Amino acid sequence: MDPVLLSRIQFASTTIFHFIFVPLSIGLALIIAIMQTMYLVKGKEEYKKMAKFWGKLFLINFAVGVVTGILQEFQFGMNWSDYSRFVGDVFGAPLAIEALLAFFLESTFIGLWIFGWDRLNKRVHLLCIWLVAFGTAMSAFWILLANSFMQHPVGFSITNGRAEMNDFWALVTNGQLLVEFPHTVLGAFATGAFLITGISAYKLLKRQDVQFFKKSFQIAIIVSLVSSIGTALWGHQQAQYLVHTQPMKMAASEGLWGKSGDPAAWTVFATIDPAKQENGYEFQIPYLLSFLSYSKFSGEVKGMLELQAEYENTYGPGNYIPPVRTTFWSFRIMVAAGSLMILLGLYGVYLMARKKMDQPNTWYWRLMLWSIALPFIGNTAGWVMTEFGRQPWTVFGLMRTEDSISPSVSAGQILFSVIAFSLIYLILAIVMAFLFIRVIKKGPYDTGVKERHSQDPFDKEESVHDLT
Repeated sequence: MDPVLLSRIQFASTTIFHFIFVPLSIGLALIIAIMQTMYLVKGKEEYKKMAKFWGKLFLINFAVGVVTGILQEFQFGMNWSDYSRFVGDVFGAPLAIEALLAFFLESTFIGLWIFGWDRLNKRVHLLCIWLVAFGTAMSAFWILLANSFMQHPVGFSITNGRAEMNDFWALVTNGQLLVEFPHTVLGAFATGAFLITGISAYKLLKRQDVQFFKKSFQIAIIVSLVSSIGTALWGHQQAQYLVHTQPMKMAASEGLWGKSGDPAAWTVFATIDPAKQENGYEFQIPYLLSFLSYSKFSGEVKGMLELQAEYENTYGPGNYIPPVRTTFWSFRIMVAAGSLMILLGLYGVYLMARKKMDQPNTWYWRLMLWSIALPFIGNTAGWVMTEFGRQPWTVFGLMRTEDSISPSVSAGQILFSVIAFSLIYLILAIVMAFLFIRVIKKGPYDTGVKERHSQDPFDKEESVHDLT
């Protein structure tokens, strides 16, 4: 019944659940915009039908994401009031910009896109969905700007015991943001792409609407391959940045206790013993960690014990070593998921290039169906590694997690809210899964005509009552 631990559990669980929907919205919006662009360029009705069909899933996901996202910001005032008091002047600005500009942009043009089919000029209507895609990415930008400040605080001064912003441009050009934003957004593109390829693979297995889902698969598999490779490349850039700004996180993610030596070997896997502060069995690849850290086969990466001594000299007594097992394995889970995504994308593009999409590929379609989970696993593991690896800090070098919680909120209150929110989120997940399955089963060509009104939410003759 530790309030700090319970507050962390609540924030982690709600954030992980919310982060299911955010990258999916970003990825789906981009691919739908691409499909609608192809409709405008080629003039084929099938591309229009593709944008409408996948748009239904996007709208369901977006609605649930909005509900879960509202709770995220409320937590800063409910469970983390001391944190909000200390960095609210800095942290609050990007959150306000995200709500007032990016989210407003998304919401406005989503409405125009839904009701604008066959009403707006085709080019204007296409611009709406591209602005939605831009808005979703900008929402991520401002949220990650706030998170980047927590990872690498810049653009502030301490005044009257509080962190106050004195350089907004420094926040926007924070080096952490410049590597974190592309890595996250490209991962989001891959998330949307893998959902489409997985559902398309399922329909191809069932031999349902083959041409429709074959084309959907082809568009999405290209996006998945490009974005997966881009995610890996920017992830590499982010890791190199961590060597300089958060060396303790980097050391924990590699399971390095003492000096690694020069050149440094990369540990593929190890049995980690935090109590003894050492590893048991290790399997390492010589030189590789130095190359990953400095793009050359030489260079030392400091270990956690050496950094612990340095941090005690800088920040005072305390334990500055994060949960090593969690940081170590979450990093490897993320890398494994990303590597599988690249391999699956390469094979899919190979099939498309060799015109073998029409041949039986049962094993591959089944694999692509299950691979829908891969980007979600990678996204979650990456977030866990990023946030656990920063412990014991809420804002690195400025504020510890134990000093950030609300002093007037009891452990019992937090526990009750954790249980309540978990139940609500479970219900939301069930509802969303039901709606997704319903749309997917109906398929893209379901007319659903019932007397005068079509059940297609994009039909211009449908009433607002039916849409609701």
